[in-house]
Amino acid sequence: MTQAEALAILESGQSVLLTGAAGTGKTYVLNQFIRRARASGKNVAVTATTGLAATHLNGTTIHAWSGIGVRDLIDEGFFHKMSKQRTDLINKADILIIDEVSMLHDFRLDMVEEITHSVRGGERPFGGLQVILCGDFFQLPPINRRDNRQGSFVTGSQTWKNGAFTVCYLEEQFRQSEDNAYGAILNGIRAGQLTRSQLEALQQRSEGVASPFTTRTRLLTINVDVDAINAEHLEDLKEKNYEYKMETSGRKQYIETLMRSCLAPETLNLKRGALVMCIKNSQDRKYVNGSLGIVEDFEPYTNYPVVKLTNNKEITIKPESWELMDGDKRRATVTQLPLRLAWAITVHKSQGMTLDAAQIDLSKAFVEGMGYVALSRVRGLKYLILDGLNGMALRTSPLARQLDIELRARSQTTRQEYKDVIDDWHKREELRKNEPEKPVKTGKSWAEKLEKMREEYPNAYRPWAEAEDVKLVKLFAGDVSVKSLSKMMGRHPGSIRARLKKHFGEDVVFKK
Repeated sequence: MTQAEALAILESGQSVLLTGAAGTGKTYVLNQFIRRARASGKNVAVTATTGLAATHLNGTTIHAWSGIGVRDLIDEGFFHKMSKQRTDLINKADILIIDEVSMLHDFRLDMVEEITHSVRGGERPFGGLQVILCGDFFQLPPINRRDNRQGSFVTGSQTWKNGAFTVCYLEEQFRQSEDNAYGAILNGIRAGQLTRSQLEALQQRSEGVASPFTTRTRLLTINVDVDAINAEHLEDLKEKNYEYKMETSGRKQYIETLMRSCLAPETLNLKRGALVMCIKNSQDRKYVNGSLGIVEDFEPYTNYPVVKLTNNKEITIKPESWELMDGDKRRATVTQLPLRLAWAITVHKSQGMTLDAAQIDLSKAFVEGMGYVALSRVRGLKYLILDGLNGMALRTSPLARQLDIELRARSQTTRQEYKDVIDDWHKREELRKNEPEKPVKTGKSWAEKLEKMREEYPNAYRPWAEAEDVKLVKLFAGDVSVKSLSKMMGRHPGSIRARLKKHFGEDVVFKK
C-alpha cells in the first residue's frame, strides 16, 4: 500500500493499524494525518508507548492519557477515582493516536478500550473514537518483567480479535531506496531468512575502515557505554567548554516526566569540534531529527553553536522547546538546544531516526528486534561500520514474522475493499490542488512564540547569570535607560524592570 492510499483510508474515519518496515514513512503519514485532521477541526489525542516516542510527536504516553499509569489491571475503584479533567479529555477527543505500538501489551490495549468505552458510552469500540495504531512488530517488543502481568503484541488482545482495526501496510521503501541490496538484507532479517551472501556482505562491514572525513555516530546497546564514549571524546577536545542549562516551566512532576522522555540533556556541554546530533525537526526544515554535524564555532554574544552538517551546510542552532501535552493542555515545557553529543547513542534512542552514517556494536544485543532497529537507521551498506554481532543481534520475533504475512494479506484486502474510497480521495485531492489554500487558524506553540520573541530579545526566558546581574547593576547605576539596557542585555524591557526591582526594590525609578 502507498502512503497516499493509507492516508485516504485514515481520513475515511476507520480505526487503523498503520504498519510497514522501517523507512517506509509511517511517521510521515501519521504527521500528515494529524495535521490535516486538526486543520479540519478535529480534536486529536497524540500518544505513544514511550515518553521518547511521544516527544517526537509532541504528545504524551498512552499510559498517562488514559489514566492507567503503571497498572496491569483496572480495579473496581478505578473509575470512581478518575478525575473530571481526565474524563473530559477522553470525551473531547475525536481521534486517538498510539505510536510505537509494537511495545504496547495486548492487555493494555484492552484496558484502553475498556476505559474509553466506559467513559464515552455507546456500542462502538473505544466509545466511538477513531483509533490509529502505528508501529512495526519487528522493532522493540513489549517488555515483560518477572513480577508483572505477562503479555504479547496488541494483536493478541480481545479488542483486536473483535475486528476493531483495518490494516494499512506501507510497502514503498524511502530510507534505503538508493541501496536495493541493503534493503534486501533488512528484509531478510525481517523474514528470518538471510542468505549466506547477505550475511557475508553484512559481516564484511566489520572490516570497513572509518573514514576521517565521514561523520558517524556509534550505536551501542548499553547506556553506560554511550555515556563513557561521549564524555571521553569531549574531554579530548582542548577547546573552551560552553555549557547550556535546560529551562523548564510547569509542575515539578510533569517537568520530571518530560525530562525523562526527552532526548535533550538537562546540561549540554559543547566545544569546537564536538560531534553532535540534532534531536528535533526544525520548523524551517534546515535539519531533521538525526542530522549529524560538527560544532564549528559559537555565535558572538548569544554563544549559540554554529554547526556544519554532513551536507556541508552551516547553521546556527537556536533553542527549541518540548511540550508535555495532556489532550489540549500543556502540562510542562522544557527549552534547550536541540542537540546532544553524538559520538555514541543507544539503539533504543535511535528508534525513529535516520542516520547519515553509523558505527554499530551489537555484541551486547539483548532482545529480539534490537539489531534490526539499529541496522535500519542507515540508508545503505556503505554508510555502515559494524563493530560486533552476537547471537541475538539478527534475531526477530517468530510471532512478528507470522504476523507480517497476515498483515500484508489483510492490507491487500483493505486496498481492494476501499478502492472506491481511495479513488474518491484522489479526486478530491486534485480539486484541492486547484483551489487556493485557506489559512488555518491555529494558536502558536510555545516554541514558535519563543523563537519569534528571541529574534528581538535573544536572551528571553534564559536564566540570569551572575555576571549578567553585575553588568546590569553597574550599567543602571551609570544612568543607562531601560530601553538601552534591553538592547544591550538582549532581554525584554519588562524583564529588565523586574530584575532591577529585585535588586533595588519596588520603588526603583527607571530612566526612560
